[in-house]
Amino acid sequence: MCTVIIRIPHDDAAVQLLAVRDEDPGRGWDPLGAWWPDHPGVVGVRDRRAGGAWLAAEPASGRLAVVLNREGEPDLPDDRILSRGALPLDALAQGPLPDLERMRGFNLVTVDETGASVTSWTGSVPLETTTLAPGTHMLAHDGVDDPRTARIAAWREEFAAAPFDEWPALLARTTQVGADDDRAIVRDNRAHGYPTLTTIACLAEVRPGRADVRYAALNAPAEMRAPLDFVPATGADPPRDA
Repeated sequence: MCTVIIRIPHDDAAVQLLAVRDEDPGRGWDPLGAWWPDHPGVVGVRDRRAGGAWLAAEPASGRLAVVLNREGEPDLPDDRILSRGALPLDALAQGPLPDLERMRGFNLVTVDETGASVTSWTGSVPLETTTLAPGTHMLAHDGVDDPRTARIAAWREEFAAAPFDEWPALLARTTQVGADDDRAIVRDNRAHGYPTLTTIACLAEVRPGRADVRYAALNAPAEMRAPLDFVPATGADPPRDA
């Protein structure tokens, strides 16, 4: 289950975000780059199986979106379920969301010139959208700042107290609890019944007319012994198969 930490400023400073992705390591992805010719100006992390994005940004317009899994399962065969990877691209294009009745539950974080919001789908209508107030928030597979989520209860206040440039070091420090601990952000979810492990992360600062996004991959799934080295999108990175 992915994790997002996001800081909303009290003034006109940038929105700051750390997004940590959990995925089946056998499901290949392409690192942060310009992978969608039909979405010019967009960079993101592309799911190689379905072609959508986990996180996507439009740097020149100051827009970003990232999707996290959430509880909610349509009563449909797998071949009729739509990938959630369409959501970040649709959000950047400011188009309508796909047919939600064919989509598993999600939290969709969107940052643009108006601020930041979280749109949630759990299989019920209507969608729920939460506008994020100034402050530091944390999100995983439940609601925003949900204290029932162990990693939020354990770490949100520490991220709130830390400067943004210290977040990579703080993320590394969270690994002291162990990847299979429910408090973990760098996670091995197999102990909790899911085949997903933490594989990558992105840092971003977003302001009107500009989104700066950087990417890092763990050396091995759910293993991080030092702060990650985050790099900007180049569009020339080779595909990643695991």
